[in-house]
Amino acid sequence: MRAQTRPQPPNSLNGLPSLAARLGHSFHQPALLRQALTHRSHSGINNERLEFLGDSVLNCVVASLLYQRFPKLPEGDLSRLRAHLVREATLCELAVVLDLGSQLLLGEGEMKSGGRRRPSVLADALEAIIGAIYLDGGFSAAEATVTRLYQDRLFDLDPGSLGKDPKTLLQEYLQGRRIALPQYTVLATAGDAHCQIFRVECSIPVLGISTQGEGSSRRAAEQLAAQAAYEVASRA
Repeated sequence: MRAQTRPQPPNSLNGLPSLAARLGHSFHQPALLRQALTHRSHSGINNERLEFLGDSVLNCVVASLLYQRFPKLPEGDLSRLRAHLVREATLCELAVVLDLGSQLLLGEGEMKSGGRRRPSVLADALEAIIGAIYLDGGFSAAEATVTRLYQDRLFDLDPGSLGKDPKTLLQEYLQGRRIALPQYTVLATAGDAHCQIFRVECSIPVLGISTQGEGSSRRAAEQLAAQAAYEVASRA
């Protein structure tokens, strides 16, 4: 009797070389990258341990980058900046840019409930990938990848916005210019009631800005949409 194999999503493995290229790291052990993309719903050998390792490496590298980027900032401000850069929302945004969702190995239930777009799943996978790169190429390789991923965000980082969430930043920006506050609209919801994904639009008609965000709660989706809108408005 022929053993049955779990069906794989399209390009779940074929896309690994292009993903490695986007990461800027050539894996000597491709199995590590596959494991980093494997959610616990898919198999026993999953990315949870790599996520644990990657989280520590990420925090260390980001702390070092901030220490160098802002030589006069006190410890408390550096800690708040680091928290902003390694939070789930930021990791999710980086994961979306890398198109990690299309490469994830998920169980059938997780796929049907929108796991490929779930911020927590994407953020965990990115941390696991950083852990995989650390094991594959050492700390210097992981540091180089994290630096590439964060270089634009570090350049644009404003210490004056410490501790302020995107919705607050956007509101203050608009109020300072006497522009009406943004409108938030839920465009769609997906998944079961206990694990829904919300898609929200942030609209600023007078500036012609309309952005969207997805999250596991309406608030999280609004924050992502507000972040995108703030970035567009502040660069206009």
